[in-house]
Amino acid sequence: MIVWPNRAMHRRVWALAWPMMLSNITVPLVGLVDSAVVGHLDDPRHLGAVAIGATLFTSIYWAFGFLRMGTTGLVAQAVGRGDGNANRTLLAQGAVFALLLALAMVLLQWPLLTLGLKLMGPESDVLSSAADYAFTRIYGAPAALITYVIIGWFVGNQNTRVPLYLLTLVNLVNLLLDLLFVLGFGWGAQGVAAATLVAEYTGLVAGLHFVLRELNQVDGSLQRQLLTQLSAYRALIRVNRYLFVRTALLLFMFAFFTAQGARLGTEVLSANALLLNFLMLISHALDGFAHASEAGCGRYAGAKDRKGFYQAVSSAALWSLFFAMLLTLIFFLFGEIILGLMTDLDAVIEVARVYLPWIWALPLIAVGSYLLDGILIGTTQTRAMQQIMLITVLLVFLPLWWLTQSLGNTGLWLTFTLAFAARTLVGLYFYLKFTREERWFESD
Repeated sequence: MIVWPNRAMHRRVWALAWPMMLSNITVPLVGLVDSAVVGHLDDPRHLGAVAIGATLFTSIYWAFGFLRMGTTGLVAQAVGRGDGNANRTLLAQGAVFALLLALAMVLLQWPLLTLGLKLMGPESDVLSSAADYAFTRIYGAPAALITYVIIGWFVGNQNTRVPLYLLTLVNLVNLLLDLLFVLGFGWGAQGVAAATLVAEYTGLVAGLHFVLRELNQVDGSLQRQLLTQLSAYRALIRVNRYLFVRTALLLFMFAFFTAQGARLGTEVLSANALLLNFLMLISHALDGFAHASEAGCGRYAGAKDRKGFYQAVSSAALWSLFFAMLLTLIFFLFGEIILGLMTDLDAVIEVARVYLPWIWALPLIAVGSYLLDGILIGTTQTRAMQQIMLITVLLVFLPLWWLTQSLGNTGLWLTFTLAFAARTLVGLYFYLKFTREERWFESD
């Protein structure tokens, strides 16, 4: 079903999307700065160590990304229903859940990180620096996971400006401390981790401040008795269990990609790390409209407003496609210049330049997957998200990798790109199916 959006809907989508676009773009920009800072050191192992360590923590933290996504969908629907009690209680339940998970990660850090680094398969000289990075970053888990919940809660409440303030603050602190710890103190990869750790706790403190201020505008009251009843977490667990599997599969793809690149040598590993920063820019820019879809579609689904729902989908789709084309043009024109800004290691630049055309194609290939994720999250149709990733990883990504191993890094990038195409096509199938069945207005 297609309902053409009016100007008012375009304004609503933009009001939700632009703060998330700006805040999201600051995340990979920090990754670019991390790479640039260590990329200008004499020894390329520092760049490889940050690539391995950062990918490991991306895999760990993003596996718990359901804390943000699940909170957004459930809260957006509560806003649509006008249920202030649920709005407040979902925030508290999410924070409790996040804290318990983070404490478990800190307590289990030795087996978790040791196994993770071993599975990444870096060369021995890179492994030592990557371990220094990982065992420093782990202590930021409580701040990182609770902040996921806070950001999800604000997006669900149709407030995307606070996440912009929070993520901008975190990433600016991270950037400044990168320069101080790495170039000033000479801490190498461990300095990058220490900068991130301090920035994460800065973001948590700021986030709690904004939450207290926002709660003055939310009706209802916190149902404290529900915080200690396991059965009260049923909705949160039901939605998030599928999101956990989906996100774990998605990040398995990224980790597997990095690990296979590492087996091709430090120069290929480093080049792929630089190119993945482009992909992070793509995903975080297009995720601005995915977040708008989460908040808008969730609210309209909660209110049973079918016209508003389909108008929000159409508006987000149009703007997503426009920005995907813009990103392709930017990377085509300036991709090599950006590579040169990230590192002055000629051997790494030469390798990265060979595979840069894959980055030109990815925005147009992947745009649908980001938008469809936003729609499914907002309507809490999270089981479908799990099924999309199971099909993508098990039936597309791994078989294609097996068949293209003889092509080396070219085969790796081909497999990675076609996996994004599969996500889009399978997601479109579910969208059309749920539209015919009117499933958008039911909780999964």
